[in-house]
Amino acid sequence: MRVAQIGIVRPRTRIAPEQLLADWPTLPAIAAATQRAGAEVTVIQSFHRDAEFTLDGVRYRFVAEPALPGRATGLRPGRIARAAAESGATILHVNGLDFARQMRALRRLGLPILVQDHCSRAGTGGARRRRALAGIAGIAFTGAAQAQPFVDAGELAPDVPVFSVPESSTGFAPGDRQAARARSGVHGDPAVLWIGRLIARKDPLTILDAVEIAAPALPGLHLWCCFHDQPLLPAVMARIAASPLLTERVHLLGRMPHAEIETLLNAADFFMLGSRHEGSGYALIEALACGATPIVSDIAPFRAIAGPVGALVPVGDARAFAQALVDLAGEDRAALRREAIDHFRRELSFDRVGATLCAIYAELVGAGR
Repeated sequence: MRVAQIGIVRPRTRIAPEQLLADWPTLPAIAAATQRAGAEVTVIQSFHRDAEFTLDGVRYRFVAEPALPGRATGLRPGRIARAAAESGATILHVNGLDFARQMRALRRLGLPILVQDHCSRAGTGGARRRRALAGIAGIAFTGAAQAQPFVDAGELAPDVPVFSVPESSTGFAPGDRQAARARSGVHGDPAVLWIGRLIARKDPLTILDAVEIAAPALPGLHLWCCFHDQPLLPAVMARIAASPLLTERVHLLGRMPHAEIETLLNAADFFMLGSRHEGSGYALIEALACGATPIVSDIAPFRAIAGPVGALVPVGDARAFAQALVDLAGEDRAALRREAIDHFRRELSFDRVGATLCAIYAELVGAGR
């Protein structure tokens, strides 16, 4: 089976193709995992110049497409389609739901097309998205339930097969918790980590409310927060300053190098995130890989990722978050950590994602869709 994994979003700056793979490390990792699972993989990537090479058995073809300033996609979708035709692929895997012009060119090849969601919002694409998704063989979301809002909005046909597969995985791995705490300075009984952007969609204020509610029952509790975009920082700081409990227990770390996030996750007992909606949950995947038990909002992608591990909590319910934290803090934390790591290895590793994709490709090719 031969698959072309197609990236239509091009980098905004002129960099070497090798640098793009370094900047987007999950792109080559997913391609290599799919190759190991038994498919012959060609990655076709919109780019500012032509380039071609092979890495880990995967053929990479970078296709020059001129673009207007500020545009995330190229202007000549026929070049991507020609590269797909020349790859000899029997199925196309397109990343992203919103590329009507490019999809029209790819459909002319007469091959089955799997489209994978990457954090699109239902109801925002209108006729353009309907055109992009017309005639596809299948669509993949982190959680299959994420498809229904797109169907309800008239952007996705109700008879399109829907598949569940994580957007990506991580190379993070479990390490010694005490050593990680010594390196990072993280402490707490329990130590809780929050990672995300300080924006309304991530709902950090609900987690702060939950920590304040749980703190009397957990006198050693500390919350550590990593973030980059920070429009809610003034509100978060004001909320912390208004509470002696939060002032004592909450640590705003700000932006951290990605490599240090692995250490922080290995130092943490729990990972908390109260997102109101997400396309996936990369930080949650990283947390499970390191053994941090998740306490996260009960939304479709988090249900698909966390499975039976940790706790799923109603969106915006600070008391339920607090109760879940108190309950789990009283359990055997070493056993909880093993459960998280085992779940990641079974369901979320790169090899698992690659095998899942290969199974989807085989089903769509076999169905002749």
